[in-house]
Amino acid sequence: MRRDARRGSAAIEFAFIAPVFVLFMMGTIEVGAMYMANSVLQKATDDGARLVRTGQAQSATMTQAQFRDYICGRIAAIIPCDSNLQIDMRTYSGFGSAAYTSPVSNGALNASLNSYQTGSAGDVVLVRVFYQWKLITPLIGTLLGNLSNGRHLISATAAFQNEPF
Repeated sequence: MRRDARRGSAAIEFAFIAPVFVLFMMGTIEVGAMYMANSVLQKATDDGARLVRTGQAQSATMTQAQFRDYICGRIAAIIPCDSNLQIDMRTYSGFGSAAYTSPVSNGALNASLNSYQTGSAGDVVLVRVFYQWKLITPLIGTLLGNLSNGRHLISATAAFQNEPF
């Protein structure tokens, strides 16, 4: 067998492996970005919940749009503040009476989850923030997409009792 007969075999083998490797790397980066976005969303939700828990939102008569702007200001570097962001805040008399519905209904984000109730001193408040993350990497959408539109729902939650303000 001639020595030159094997020349180019590495290039052919790489041509078989490269698409799988690139897809794997893109998927890894996308999943990492999704987890980072979830972390940023949780931090923004915690910050917004603190405003409500301490009575700052109530004393400033913060509207739903202002609360959304507050959240958006904290996520804008990672998550675009667009129609894919949804905020739901509900008030209960106690932790035992707190009930919440699933955010996903028939494979889509439940559009009715957009309440804004800050409550008063001693009320139990549940703040949920949802974002429909667009998956870019091919095949990742079919693996990680948990909504019927192929997007992945990331969410952040804060449950607390308002302080006596």
